[in-house]
Amino acid sequence: MAQFQYRGRDRGGELVTGTLEGVSVDAVASQLQGRGVTPIAVVEAVEKKALQLPKLFKQKVALEELIMFSRQMYSLNRAGVAINQSIKGMAASVNNETLAQVLTDVGNTLNTGVTLSNALRRHGEVFDDLYVNIVQVGENTGRLDLAFQQLAQYLALEKDTRRRIKTAVRYPVFVLIAISIAIVVLNLFVIPVFADMFAKFGADLPWATKVLIGTSWFFVNYWHLLLVGLVLATFGVRYYLQTDDGERRWDRQKLRIPLIGSILERSMLARFSRCFAMMLGSGVPLIQALDLTAKAVGNRYIGEKISGMRDGIQRGESLLRTSSQSAMFTPLVLQMLQVGEETGQVDELLSEVALYYEEEVDYDLKNLSSMIEPILIVCIAGIVMILALGIFLPMWDMMSVMQGK
Repeated sequence: MAQFQYRGRDRGGELVTGTLEGVSVDAVASQLQGRGVTPIAVVEAVEKKALQLPKLFKQKVALEELIMFSRQMYSLNRAGVAINQSIKGMAASVNNETLAQVLTDVGNTLNTGVTLSNALRRHGEVFDDLYVNIVQVGENTGRLDLAFQQLAQYLALEKDTRRRIKTAVRYPVFVLIAISIAIVVLNLFVIPVFADMFAKFGADLPWATKVLIGTSWFFVNYWHLLLVGLVLATFGVRYYLQTDDGERRWDRQKLRIPLIGSILERSMLARFSRCFAMMLGSGVPLIQALDLTAKAVGNRYIGEKISGMRDGIQRGESLLRTSSQSAMFTPLVLQMLQVGEETGQVDELLSEVALYYEEEVDYDLKNLSSMIEPILIVCIAGIVMILALGIFLPMWDMMSVMQGK
């Protein structure tokens, strides 16, 4: 049996937390209710390894495949096909081997009498908490087709946002990689030739040339140390980023990167608003919706702020007050949340908030390349200037000496 972490309130209204062993979330919730504890959130405790090496030979399930799965499940449910039969048919038709194995296991689990949401929960590497809980709400309300439709729409928007971000940063990344390769080639093959020539003439070299020759000498003679240092630094950074403190710090620093940080922050706030609106519209309780959205937002720092909103609501504060205290939203967004809370249409207004952020992100992404290009041009100009000062100045000095002779 798996270990589950829970949060709930006892008969006196006090918040209690702990860990219980059980076969499913529902089983643990039943145990808690038997002890007089009203469960607020029950999640499976997953042991986080300090360093996880990538599984090179295991095919990953892409976002596009989850979208296709959700759309097909929506269509099959609308047509009245049984869940077991739908899962079995899709397991035989998908091209992704990993997804086929997961769906086969889900189908076998369904045959034992387990609900679809609990069967999907066994495969958290493919179906996250957000996905599973929306499916669970669909099961409880008898609208599983609508749940899969909402998931397909949400994942499609998520895919589009990721595509736009990748498109915007592709050119700058390509230029930076090209510059890095050029620097390595110059230090290993070009500058040593000029260094030998300058040494033969015994000319007095300017500071820029000395820096270039010294850097090239270090590259040529200690490239193996640089390679080992790069590998160790890569693994060290990955190890640190997989710790709680490292993940929190990096997620916060990402939002402070010039030009890109603001876009990332608004993109994640759009994801929060879209996800939160979808869960409220599906009937997920407010506290549980915030708890799940904090994990689905993809940023530990923002997730902690969302958890702070959840704690404030548990204390009896309003959604507007906790949103204001989080300092995540603009005054315009807070006004929309206020109207939504007053009219009972929080999910609809949050969808408008998500659209507002998505339009801002889309506009900034379209202009990101034009904002980054001047910075790249300045960097390239600086490299060219150093090369010109370091290589051509000594050559001109030697030509002047030779002409003087």
